Amino acid sequence: MEVQQFYYDNKIVKNFLYATMFWGIVGMSVGLLLAFMFMFPNLTDGISWLSFGRLRPLHTNAVIFAFVGNAIYAGVYYSTQRLLKARMYSDFLSKFNFWGWQLIIVAAAITLPLGYTSSKEYAELEWPIDIAIALVWVAFGINLIGTMIKRRQRHLYVAIWFYLATFVTVAVLHIFNSLELPVTALKSYSVYAGVQDALVQWWYGHNAVAFFLTTPFLGLMYYFVPKAANRPVYSYRLSIVHFWSLIFIYIWAGPHHLLYSALPDWAQNLGVAFSVMLLAPSWGGMINGLLTLRGAWDKVRTDPVLKFMVVAITGYGMATFEGPMLSLKNVNAIAHFSDWIIAHVHVGALAWNGFLTFGMIYWLVPKMTKKKLFSTPLANFHFWIGTLGIILYALPMYVAGFTQALMWKDFNPDGTLVYGNFLETVNEIMPMYWMRAIGGSLYIVGAIVMVYNVVRTIKAGSVIEDELAEAAALTKVSKRRTAGETFHTWLERKPIQLTILATIAILIGGIIQIVPTILVKSNIPTITSVKPYTPLELEGRDLYIREGCVSCHSQMVRPFRSEVERYGEYAKAGEFVYDHPFLWGSKRTGPDLLRVGGKYSDNWHLNHMYDPQSTSSGSIMPAYAWLVRNKHDRSDIQAKMEAMVTLGVPYTEEDIANANAMIDAQAEKIEQNLYSDPDFARTYEADKKYAAENGEEFTEMRDREIVSLIAYLQRLGTDIKIKETGELLSDNKN
Repeated sequence: MEVQQFYYDNKIVKNFLYATMFWGIVGMSVGLLLAFMFMFPNLTDGISWLSFGRLRPLHTNAVIFAFVGNAIYAGVYYSTQRLLKARMYSDFLSKFNFWGWQLIIVAAAITLPLGYTSSKEYAELEWPIDIAIALVWVAFGINLIGTMIKRRQRHLYVAIWFYLATFVTVAVLHIFNSLELPVTALKSYSVYAGVQDALVQWWYGHNAVAFFLTTPFLGLMYYFVPKAANRPVYSYRLSIVHFWSLIFIYIWAGPHHLLYSALPDWAQNLGVAFSVMLLAPSWGGMINGLLTLRGAWDKVRTDPVLKFMVVAITGYGMATFEGPMLSLKNVNAIAHFSDWIIAHVHVGALAWNGFLTFGMIYWLVPKMTKKKLFSTPLANFHFWIGTLGIILYALPMYVAGFTQALMWKDFNPDGTLVYGNFLETVNEIMPMYWMRAIGGSLYIVGAIVMVYNVVRTIKAGSVIEDELAEAAALTKVSKRRTAGETFHTWLERKPIQLTILATIAILIGGIIQIVPTILVKSNIPTITSVKPYTPLELEGRDLYIREGCVSCHSQMVRPFRSEVERYGEYAKAGEFVYDHPFLWGSKRTGPDLLRVGGKYSDNWHLNHMYDPQSTSSGSIMPAYAWLVRNKHDRSDIQAKMEAMVTLGVPYTEEDIANANAMIDAQAEKIEQNLYSDPDFARTYEADKKYAAENGEEFTEMRDREIVSLIAYLQRLGTDIKIKETGELLSDNKN
C-alpha cells in the first residue's frame, strides 16, 4: 500500500486562533460597555457613534461572527485536515477565507457605529457587506468540499457532517434573508414587508443560532472532546440520529420568536410543535458528548481543557432545554420581550460557545507549538472566574425577567394596572443590571488571562506552520453499496450525496413555512385605512433604524389584557404591509411604541430625545442631542420612494415628483407646533442669535433630523382607530 507524505496547513489555523482571541476581547468589551450604559445611560454622552442603539448590533456581530466565527474556522480547518488526512483543497481559498472574513468584520466595526444598518437582528450589515459575506462563505464551502473529494480517509467522520450542514444552511439562510433592494451605496430596503419580513428574519435569526452557533460547535465537540479525553465517541449510532433529526427539525422552529404576534396562528403553532420536538435531538447530542467522558472523570478534575468542555456541553443542554420550554405559549407569554431571553441567550453564548472555544484553544495551542501550556493554574483560574461570571450574569437576568413580567401584568382590584408607568419596572431591576455588569467583568477578566497564558506559551515554543503527515492513498471508492454495507455507511463516503440530502432536509421546513406566507395573500389581511408613510415619515423611519431604536422598543402589542390596557389595541397583520423592514423588536428596555402616535406633543418628543430624564424621571435612555442639532439630508427621498414602489408600496408618480414639497409642508407644521411652546421659542431664538454672533451656519428647525423623527413617531398606530366598543374603524378586505 502506497504511503504518501503531505503537510497540514497550520498557518491558517494559527491565524484564525489569533483573530478569535483578538475579536473576542473586542466584542466582549463592547458588551461590557453596553452593560454599564444601563446604569450610566449618558456614559458616552453626545458621541453618536458610541450610542447604545448603534453599539448593540456591533456587540452581537462582533461576538457571533468575529469571535465565534473565527473560532469555527480555526477548529474546522484544524480538524478537517486530520479527519480527511489531507491538506486543505486550496491554500489560496484558505487565505481568501481568512482575510475576507477579517475585512468583513472591520467593515462591520466601521459601518454599524456610523448608523448604516438594515436593523434585522444578527443580519444588520448593509447590502455590499452581505455580498462579501456570501462570497467568502462560498469560498469556505468550496475549500471544505474540495478537501473531502481529495481525502485519503474513506469515511467521513460525524464532525464533517455537521460542518457540511453548517455550510449549506448558513448559505441558504443568509442569501434569502438578505434579499434587499439597494437605494444608495450603503442603504437598502428589505424585499419583504411586515409579517413576511418578520417570518423570514426569525427563520434566519433562530437558525443563525442553530447553524452558526450550534451545528459547527457540535462538530467541534465531536472532534475535540474525544481527542482531549482520549476516549471514543460514546455512541456513533446516536450521533447519526442526532445529526439528521437536528438539522431537519431545527429549521422549523423560527416562528416561536413571534408567538402572540401578528404572524398567522398556523405558522406560530408549527414553530411551537417543532421547537418542542427539538428537545430530543439536542439532548441526544448533549448526552453523547458527556458520556464520551465516561472513564475519564479523574482527568476532568485536573485538566482545565476538559473542565471547559464539560461546562460547555452542560450549558448547551441547559440552553436547549430552555429553548423548547420558552416556545410553549404560556411560558412565552411571560418571557418574551423581557430579560429572561437575555439570560437564555447568554447561557448559550458564554457557556456553550465561549467555554468550548476556550477549551479548544487551550488544547490546540500546546499541540501546535509542541510546548506545554505556560500555566495550568492560570487556566484553572480562568475556568473558575469564567464560571462565576456566567452565574453572576445569568441568574440576575432571570430574576429581572420574572420581575418585569410580573410587574407588567399586575392589576389592581379595580382593573387598573398596578404599575402603569413603565419606568417603575426599570427602576426595580437596576440592582440586577449591576450584577450582570459584575458578572460580565469577571468573564472578560478570564478571557484576558487566557490571552496572556496563550501568548506566553507561543513565545516559549514556535508554531509549526506546515506539519508533516503521512497516510495511505485512498483506493478507488465504489459508487455502489457493498455487501453488508448500510445506507448510512455508504453515505459517509459520498460527500456530494451527503451534501444534497442535508440540503433537502433543511429546505423542507423553510419552504412549507415561508412560501405560503409570502404567496397566499389571505394570510396577511389588508386594512384599507393603512396608508404608506409620507416622505417625511419615511425619512424619520430611516433615522429610527439608524439610531437602533428597535433594540430597546418593540412595535408589537400582543393580545393580552395587560398590553392592551397599557399600550392600546393589539397589533393586526395588515398594519405592517408597507414596513420594509419590519420593526417589531425583541426586547422592551423601554415601552412599546406601536400606538405612540398622538400620545405626546411634538415638543415632548423633542425634549425626550434631547434629554430623556427631563421628560421621564428615572429613564435609562441615553440622550440623542445630535438629532436636535443635525441638519437632515433628505436628498435621497425620491430614490427611496421609487425603491418602495418597486417593492409594492403604492406611491404615485405625482407623490414622488412632489416629495420635497410634501416634506416642507409637513416639516413646517411640526416646526409651528414646536413654536407653540414659549420655552422652546425662546431657546430656538437664542440658538439662532448664537449662530449669527459666531458666524456659524444656522439650520432651520424644519430641516433638522428631529423633525423627521417626530413625524414618524407621531404617525405610529394612527391608521387604526378604535371605537369605545373596541370595533375596528376600517374595512378588512379579507
